[in-house]
Amino acid sequence: MLKIGKINKLKIRGIEPHGVNLDTGESRDILLPLKELPVRCGEGDEIEVFVYLDKNNQLQATAQKPYATVGEFATLQVVSVTSAGAFLHWGMGNDLLVPKGEQQHPMVQGESYVVFIFLSGKTKRIIASSKLDKFLSSKAPAYKEGEEVELIPFEQTDLGYRALINRDHVGMVYKNEVFQKIKIGRQLKGYIKKVREDLKIDLILQQSGYREVDDISQTILGIIKEHGGNVAVTDKSPPDDIYTLFGVSKKVFKKAIGALYKKRVITISPYGISLVV
Repeated sequence: MLKIGKINKLKIRGIEPHGVNLDTGESRDILLPLKELPVRCGEGDEIEVFVYLDKNNQLQATAQKPYATVGEFATLQVVSVTSAGAFLHWGMGNDLLVPKGEQQHPMVQGESYVVFIFLSGKTKRIIASSKLDKFLSSKAPAYKEGEEVELIPFEQTDLGYRALINRDHVGMVYKNEVFQKIKIGRQLKGYIKKVREDLKIDLILQQSGYREVDDISQTILGIIKEHGGNVAVTDKSPPDDIYTLFGVSKKVFKKAIGALYKKRVITISPYGISLVV
């Protein structure tokens, strides 16, 4: 069955001077421009194409591949804003429309947003929405405390960051528990802190206990190595200096370098931290 807004594998029915006829398995073929035909393909071969409707509601195919297809979340940049809505670059010749009514907040040219790509109910045209909640799973979350999950932060609020969890649910990383730089739309690893009685989900970015220290210790070691094996920051440095260099709170930093010192990986002096050679 042909899937609009998705990658389809279609058979070449025939090649003509103006294009390639692709068998859709339905009443009529789709024409693929001849210039987009992959090298060494001929009649009877199957090729992968992206299928969509043009402005005249006619089926079209292209060998171009978008960054994401219908039914997927993606982080895309706004290239223009018009009275119709915002247009996003998604790797195709035509930009992807986010109608005004599908914008969680008014979009700004040059900014990137996490959106969900879907087919408009009326026209079956491919559009996107930044109102993510309505596209999430309706099933109650079944996550366990401490479970590792994939996160995509998509909105910063007064409380912290709202993030997609495994592209199925939404949770919150509270700002007083953020000890690293977070970029909207950039995928990162996180953990389930708690699933509350109201089914809202609290998230953390580091595991608690020794494993947290180990992970952050490795990050700190890497940064010290990048600075030639020495940094002019210690556990006595101002919290802002520690966060600027290492992206963690002073409390977490002190715990991590304490573990490294006990392992004799680093030395600590009043002037800074050095790797043990």
